[in-house]
Amino acid sequence: MSGRVKRERDSRPLSVRSSLSSRGPQEPGGEGGAPRGLRVKREPADEEPRVKQEPLDEEDDDDEPTVKYGRFDPEDRRSRHCPYLDTINKSVLDFDFEKLCSISLSHINVYACLVCGKYFQGRGLKSHAYIHSVQFSHHVFLNLHTLKFYCLPDNYEIIDSSLEDITYVLKPTFTKQHISNLDKQAKLSRAYDGTTYLPGIVGLNNIKANDYANAILQALSNVPPLRNYFLEEENYKNIKRPPGDIMFLLVQRFGELMRKLWNPRNFKAHVSPHEMLQAVVLCSKKNFQITKQGDGVDFLSWFLNALHSALGGTKKKKKTIVTDVFQGSMRIFTKKLPHPDLPAEEKEQLLQNDEYQEKMVESTFMYLTLDLPTAPLYKDEKEQLIIPQVPLFNILAKFNGITEKEYKTYKENFLKRFQLTKLPPYLIFCIKRFTKNNFFVEKNPTIVNFPITNVDLREYLSEEVQAVHKNTTYDLIANIVHDGKPTEGAYRIHVLHHGTGKWYELQDLQVTDILPQMITLSEAYIQIWKRRDSKEETNQQGA
Repeated sequence: MSGRVKRERDSRPLSVRSSLSSRGPQEPGGEGGAPRGLRVKREPADEEPRVKQEPLDEEDDDDEPTVKYGRFDPEDRRSRHCPYLDTINKSVLDFDFEKLCSISLSHINVYACLVCGKYFQGRGLKSHAYIHSVQFSHHVFLNLHTLKFYCLPDNYEIIDSSLEDITYVLKPTFTKQHISNLDKQAKLSRAYDGTTYLPGIVGLNNIKANDYANAILQALSNVPPLRNYFLEEENYKNIKRPPGDIMFLLVQRFGELMRKLWNPRNFKAHVSPHEMLQAVVLCSKKNFQITKQGDGVDFLSWFLNALHSALGGTKKKKKTIVTDVFQGSMRIFTKKLPHPDLPAEEKEQLLQNDEYQEKMVESTFMYLTLDLPTAPLYKDEKEQLIIPQVPLFNILAKFNGITEKEYKTYKENFLKRFQLTKLPPYLIFCIKRFTKNNFFVEKNPTIVNFPITNVDLREYLSEEVQAVHKNTTYDLIANIVHDGKPTEGAYRIHVLHHGTGKWYELQDLQVTDILPQMITLSEAYIQIWKRRDSKEETNQQGA
């Protein structure tokens, strides 16, 4: 036997013999006291390997057995106990960032070092991960794509049930039963670092100026049907997209973020939306950025439409989960007005023309824009402390089918009125706080007084539509607030946790509980309301 092994070693190229012999017998991980130099490993593509030839920076064939003492031992790589598992440092592991090699910046075949948390490419003899393992004596690595663990430089796969929590953090999975119980649970989860958190009520990193996107993402992650759809990757994994379509990246990243936000076994009580935001920057062609403050309503509008389109939805016929949850419809009545400078007689003549008659179109909407009354321009000393207030139902009157509002364009003026014809299961209000002109953006600080529950929108529907709509009562589930100046302000969000029935305020990484009465005192900017179904209405009355 020993003679056969010697002949095999001597027949190999000099570079291989020297690299093996230089490792010496003292390296950990050997079996039966045999010298490490007798164990033949897989080698890079530029030499002649005994088992299989493959390029260095492509996926390794993980089922390929190693050669041990000149013969195949298929069980060798899978059954060996790894002596380095206690060197894993879970406190440094962070899988929220882009899966790029920290040296080559390649996203192909990337491994995470579980000792220091850095990402490296490949695991062959000349790869960055291999060099890192030899240089720093870091031995345990995770393939971020296949979710398999390896010991380097020995290059064998580690099979150990104690590593399952690491793969779950990297790629959380949810069963149908788990998803159906999410809104019934009030149980706190304990992160690896010792902090406790409620799944779903989790802070998001503000990388530089992305709090506007954080607030929207946290609001959408607390809309149950949308959340449930994205928690199950099977729902959208097989949607066919044209070659080179980058917009589907938005869907994948949003699903990943949703699963991380609702993960009951996180290592830390917050999540970084880095990969999600990278996809936003790319798919929006840099209209929305991480380093520059954006507008929450603009981002929400773009994001919902981009998600709908990426899921294969169309404007009219093909629906998606986005339209099922948020899309309603309305009638828009438009009447053209004569130019105000014209003589009265000429105006009257023009109003007889067909062009100036009222026209009606049916239109869908993802959210309703509510207009605030103009804030007073001048205040005396006593009025300095008075902030104007307006009841929610006053600004909702825009949609009662009677109230007319004038809209001016560069050339023409129109009178419009709106009437709702279909109410979606989740209704989004965007309160128009900002007025833009050529010189600056002005913010209206008016406080909107609204009840947290039991907002009935029946009166905003026409009589024939009221007969079809049984349930028209809504309860608030998310309230996004803008504080400060128009261009320098910050966003925060109030969210209802369905399991506990409590309200929480989230501002980037900060998560605090809040009394419902305090929510109505804020400068609400975007709100999401949930329609009650018949069962809930009965329960509310019984309570």
